[in-house]
Amino acid sequence: MTITDIPSYMNDLGRRARAAARHLARAETAAKDAALGAIAEHLDAGRGSLVAENRRDLEAGRAKGLSEALLDRLELTPGRIDAMIEGLAQIAALPDPVAEILDLKYRPSGIQVGRMRVPLGVVGIIYESRPNVTADAAALCLKSGNATILRGGSEALRSNQAVAAAIHRGLEHAGLPADAVQVVATSDRDAVGRLIAMPEYVDVIIPRGGKGLIERIAREARVPVIKHLDGICHVYIDDRADPDKALAVALNAKTQRYGTCNTLETLLVAEGVAEALLPRLAAAYGEKGVELRGCARTRAILPGIRAATEEDWRSEYLAPILSIRVVPDMAAAMEHIETYGSHHTDAIVTEDYTRARRFLREVDSSSVMVNASTRFADGFEYGLGAEIGISTDKFHARGPVGLEGLTSLKFVVLGDGQVRT
Repeated sequence: MTITDIPSYMNDLGRRARAAARHLARAETAAKDAALGAIAEHLDAGRGSLVAENRRDLEAGRAKGLSEALLDRLELTPGRIDAMIEGLAQIAALPDPVAEILDLKYRPSGIQVGRMRVPLGVVGIIYESRPNVTADAAALCLKSGNATILRGGSEALRSNQAVAAAIHRGLEHAGLPADAVQVVATSDRDAVGRLIAMPEYVDVIIPRGGKGLIERIAREARVPVIKHLDGICHVYIDDRADPDKALAVALNAKTQRYGTCNTLETLLVAEGVAEALLPRLAAAYGEKGVELRGCARTRAILPGIRAATEEDWRSEYLAPILSIRVVPDMAAAMEHIETYGSHHTDAIVTEDYTRARRFLREVDSSSVMVNASTRFADGFEYGLGAEIGISTDKFHARGPVGLEGLTSLKFVVLGDGQVRT
């Protein structure tokens, strides 16, 4: 689709999204769940169209020289379509957070004061490659009462429009405005620049993609952004750790998946257990094909590995590479995490309750764990049902952002004629 006047086009999307947001904010849970069910049905019925449009994107991607990894992320296999449909059913089954009233308490005047969950309004989401994100993001915004404007990557333009067609039919089936979910129909990069600069229409931006994309959004946006830039995650093995737990946690955190933001990138080991544990860890990582890079103390114990540089401590490898540092104690480990970490997810392995409590209190990350793999930092694993992203900011949401993270709170007051004296 060729759109010549990007500002006018994006303003039109924004106006329509704002109008739809008011409608969606007052929609009953039954209507939203009915829409999610109808979207799932239309996706299922439209598999042929989805696959055909996705094939066109894949052919164009190969012609442009996209890597096999990107092509894999782009492909809509039958299993991935099944997963989209199942995701819609899971989100429909989640409790509706909208209009929930929390902490309702009587005041001395006789009024009751509480807080009510309300939608954020219009959510702009910018993402790359995976067309399944179109359905997932739309479903989360719909269930939480938000209108959304979705801008996928240019490589998935046809696939995203095919998914959007099923979404629009599902919304209309349930009597909800099709404009509640709008997918930007142009690959022009100026559309992103306009989307992130429309505070009159868009209430929050959520970027999902590579560091370059997120840095650009954070730098140029005139709308609040929910984001994380890096996932430089740590596991600290304390000198009071159970060795078998330490081995299991450190191995899983690194090798369960390499390309995720909650994957372990730097392992910190207390010097009191380093000589006993590091050879076992090195053997386990070696079986998985993980390249190790270490500090001088680590290399004295594991002489065959590469020296870690200052850049290694700051690296999110997203690959089978792990940096290892031997530290004197927990205080030194926490200092390393504060200096080099990205405030995403950090874990301690210890049997010392007091140290565990201190680590939880003092490590300033969006997820902090005791005796558990960093790979658990995920909306599904946290019981949120699904997530729209991870936030390492402190406002408005932090950690995995699910339905509640897509709402805000307003104060509500219940009275019976009280007046202030």
